[in-house]
Amino acid sequence: MAVRSLCPCRAPRRLFSTLRPESQAAISVEVAPRRDVSRLIGLRAVGAGNQHVSGESSGAYGSEEAPAPSSPTSLAIDFLTLCRSLKTTKRKGWINHGIREPESIADHMYRMAIMALISGDLPGVNRERCIKIAIVHDIAEAIVGDITPSDNVPKAEKSRLEKAALDEMCKVLGGGLRADEIKELWAEYENNSSIEANLVKDFDKVEMILQALEYEMEHGKVLDEFFLSTAGKFQTEVGRSWAAEVVSRRNLTLGSN
Repeated sequence: MAVRSLCPCRAPRRLFSTLRPESQAAISVEVAPRRDVSRLIGLRAVGAGNQHVSGESSGAYGSEEAPAPSSPTSLAIDFLTLCRSLKTTKRKGWINHGIREPESIADHMYRMAIMALISGDLPGVNRERCIKIAIVHDIAEAIVGDITPSDNVPKAEKSRLEKAALDEMCKVLGGGLRADEIKELWAEYENNSSIEANLVKDFDKVEMILQALEYEMEHGKVLDEFFLSTAGKFQTEVGRSWAAEVVSRRNLTLGSN
């Protein structure tokens, strides 16, 4: 299945063209940017070492020289450009339920990282690793978008598309230790292969039902689907206790209406 059909918002190709040629070439046809990539930056990366950004000789950025095409700085900015769509892409589950101006993918990941930060110390759990996993677990959605059950994409296919997108993003980053770490953290979460991944998967569900409760209160909607789909699926005591608190608050809210 082509990524083109899965992405909720496709990227203008002129936006993609703002990436350096090397980074454009690194992105394969299948996961090529149908997403908002080039609009994410207002300046075009230039390859020549003594050319000015955007070809201007004056202005706020005109006096800055572009870094060499393959410098770590250029690679980092290209990678961050791709990541910007995480801030602007709205989570599709809320859109499907008629929520106006819903949270973005990055909003969701950020509060998950906060959850990992404030959770109490647990035996054998590396809290710093939990924070890192939370930050990267949906990072491939910068290219493929937010694929939800309503898209009817098989789980294995969704995982394959996201892994392919992640691999391409890491090529844009230039590979190396940081790219390897991102891939390792993503795979750990995807495979649910550690106690840290167990905990972050619980945070993923807790964050979703907490957001659902907030939207119910703000928009006067009943969003049972999100609570029913997560019930009984928490793997850790922290996840179960936090989810129970959210559900208890919801019951009080529903009971008072």
